[in-house]
Amino acid sequence: MSSTVLPQGLLFDLDGTLIDTAPDLAEATNRLREHHVLARLPYEVIRAQVSNGGSALVTLAMEWAVDHPRHATAREFLLERYAEVVAEKSEVFPELVPLLERWEAVGRPWGIVTNKPRRYAEPLIAALGLTPGIMLCADDLPVRKPDPAPLLKAARYIGVDAARCWYIGDHRRDMEAANRAGMAAIAVRYGYIAEDDDIDTWPATQWFATPAALADTLLALLETR
Repeated sequence: MSSTVLPQGLLFDLDGTLIDTAPDLAEATNRLREHHVLARLPYEVIRAQVSNGGSALVTLAMEWAVDHPRHATAREFLLERYAEVVAEKSEVFPELVPLLERWEAVGRPWGIVTNKPRRYAEPLIAALGLTPGIMLCADDLPVRKPDPAPLLKAARYIGVDAARCWYIGDHRRDMEAANRAGMAAIAVRYGYIAEDDDIDTWPATQWFATPAALADTLLALLETR
């Protein structure tokens, strides 16, 4: 659908799109470093890798590829540390809060589709008081993004045709999943994007530089509905 037409439903990626989870993931990553008597990495270095998951953070922290014999153990250690701090500093991007409030007030559905395991996603959204119509996590289906199946299931659950949904994300796989699902693919430049990842080459319908720009556009579309 056109990004100038008011969507009937919103579906969000979680990390770096709806919620700024990087501070807590950075803390868990640096606790892994400290466990191995290594200096903490700068926050911005870790932030750029957050959307790539726990294995990527282990590789960043320890320079161990996935096939390294100690990688799996290190990943479990990192995730255990993350579970301890999952909602300590994470927050919904502030400019998106009034958007969600308004969206819910007018009775429009929204949801979350994330590659984050439910073990971490569920306590996080509970701690932040979020009430999505649906949240699909990495372990809820046998496939995950960029496969379109989670997006299509979420759209069916909230009762909105996929062609009338926006899927909003901060990774190329989010745009690929949205396109394959027939949704508007909305890319956010404020997310966790690696330095060598050219967001302008993503197959997106529209790009937003800031959470405020995204919220302002949707709120303006609501006013003209």
